Amino acid sequence: MNPELTNRQQEILDYLRKEQRETGLMPSTRDIQHAFKFASQTAAMSHLRALERKGAIQRIRGKARAVIFPEELDRGEILDIPIYGSIAAGMAQDVEQEKQGCISIDITALGIPRHTRTFALKVRGDSMIDAHICSGDTVILEFREPRKGDIVAALIDGETTLKRFVIEKGKPFLRAENPDFPDLIPARELIIQGVLIALLRNAA
Repeated sequence: MNPELTNRQQEILDYLRKEQRETGLMPSTRDIQHAFKFASQTAAMSHLRALERKGAIQRIRGKARAVIFPEELDRGEILDIPIYGSIAAGMAQDVEQEKQGCISIDITALGIPRHTRTFALKVRGDSMIDAHICSGDTVILEFREPRKGDIVAALIDGETTLKRFVIEKGKPFLRAENPDFPDLIPARELIIQGVLIALLRNAA
């Protein structure tokens, strides 16, 4: 334990490390609020600021990964990944796949191999909320063949969406992670455009 931290600050630091290690995601202030039963996100933000003042974490302004640990600065490798617009995590819809700049991420911290062929998309909609993918998040996807159960960006009958790739009775289809959304069964074609390998949490 860091002697400069209060017990609660140490608990939050341990929680951040555990969540990033197990899920690859840095918890949002809302996640911290719920985990520690704070009355508001403001309380969670106050603890993050205290951890930053004491050097236990570093918050990166203007970056999608809002929090990193100081030891990652020495071993991290920053890579620019192209962003190709946004993708619906809702009902499938048309999307223009045009490059809209790049996002800089620490591939070492996210566990992404350096030579992986990747691209990024902004998420719109809430059909994947039970997989902790929220509107405003950014998904990092790899160009590769999907495995059963992968979360994928897919072109289904000419429309693009983000869903879980499911195979039942030999037939592939897409499933939301929200009971309010139906399964998407292709009438003509199902083309997998990328497989989710990391998610950058919207810090709001």
